Formats: sequence, C-alpha cells, structure tokens
Amino acid sequence: MNIRQATKIDLDTIKNITYETIQTIYPHYYPRGAVDFFVQYHSYENIVTDIESDKVFVLEKDKTAVGTVTINGIEICRLFVLPHYQRKGYGKTLLEFSEKYISKKSKKIRLDSSLPAKEIYLNRGYKEIESHSIVTPNGDYLCYDVMEKNSSSPLMMINYDGKIFVPKINTENGEIDNKTTFKYHQNEHIVWAEYISGDIIRGNIIGTVSGKGVLDFYYQHVNKQGQQRIGKCHSVPHTLENGKLELHEEWQWLNGDKSTGSSIIAEL
Repeated sequence: MNIRQATKIDLDTIKNITYETIQTIYPHYYPRGAVDFFVQYHSYENIVTDIESDKVFVLEKDKTAVGTVTINGIEICRLFVLPHYQRKGYGKTLLEFSEKYISKKSKKIRLDSSLPAKEIYLNRGYKEIESHSIVTPNGDYLCYDVMEKNSSSPLMMINYDGKIFVPKINTENGEIDNKTTFKYHQNEHIVWAEYISGDIIRGNIIGTVSGKGVLDFYYQHVNKQGQQRIGKCHSVPHTLENGKLELHEEWQWLNGDKSTGSSIIAEL
C-alpha cells in the first residue's frame, strides 16, 4: 500500500474513483437530485485545480489506485475509496494520513461529513459543529455536517486495532524471527496482541498506549521447547514516508537469564 501526491496524469483515475463511489454508495442515503448535485460539485475542473495546487493524494494497492483524498488547509476533502475495495482499511489509512498531514501545521482538523460517513468520524473523535442543507435544482435536499476535532486530543493517538507487524531486526537473545506475526487490537488506551512463529507455539501481549502512540506492555509465550517466557517491552512508533509504522522496541526477559534486547517490527 502506498500514498503519493497526484499529478495531472491521475486526473481520470481520481474522477473515476470519485464518481463511481458517489454513484454506487450515495443513492442508498440521498435522493437522486442530491446525488447528481454532489457529482457535479466534484467537477473535472475542480479536481484539476486541486491537483495543480498539490492538494490531491492517491492510495495505491499493488500499483492500482483504489482511493483518493484532497487536503485543503485544515480540511479533509474528497475522501473516496472504490466500492469493491471498501471495508478493507483503505479509508482508515487515508484518514489517518490526512490527519497526520494536517496536524503538522494545525491543532484543528475539519471535514464535511456525508450521511454514510458520519458514524466513522464520530468514532474517531470528530464533533459536529454545523449542519447544512442545500436545495438542489430539482428540489431535493443535500444534507451534510461540518465536523471538527483537535489534533492534540488523545483521540489522535495511533490506533493499533487490526494492524499486523512482522520483525525487521532483533537481537540474538530474542525468540521471534522473520516468520513471527503480531496482530494488534486496541480499545481506548488498552492494547493487546497475539503472536506466533516457527519457534513460538502461542504468545500474547497486553499493555497500554500513550497519547503519542508509545506502547508499554508485557509479553508471554510458550516456545517449542515447552518453555514459558515472560518479558516487558517499551515500544516507540516511527511513521514511514508511505504512512506505515515501525515499532522500535527495547525489551527485557523477566525469567530465564533476564537479559535485555532490542528489535524493530514493521507494519504489513
């Protein structure tokens, strides 16, 4: 998965993602006149202007463009994922990318929410600050909400829920290897994970996450030799250029030789 800035070459791709998403999803929530008005609002000319202003980004999966977002100052605009790629985390990835991008310059993040997306934004800490209703040319109504959140809020912390990591570097006294996979879950400030590999039959992690996404947790597993290993870990996130995370970790065994070590695990 990769997010890059759009160029004029991407114009038709962005237009197709936008129009296909609107035409497929929005008729379930809005009358026909509102859908047509929304399509016209995201006109060819408006998309061109935003691309020329370096405001448009494209999300690619295996070199195929599956989503797009436009960032205009503190506003997240035109965030769409092709219908058959939805519910796979791509929209969440675009939203997190946009929030990080804006938070470098502003404490406020704002967006216009359509009816199908409002619950998603509420769950990410956005608050409704305005409601609008536009009368379309045929008399239908297009209703939407302006929503805002504070980028310094604890809700801006990295959300690890559903993320999967694999080891990149590990010191010799560790027991994970390049076959180990960590699947994370999160509920507010609590995080937990499961991990397995060639030498580890089953492992579990439980701990807390800070407002900056730093993890402190305990881990335990049973290896193929039947040994129970227990340890603690301090894990600091680093965001890569493609929006993915690396966790730089310092850990210590709490049984056995009680030695210390370090590792880096990377998000898939």
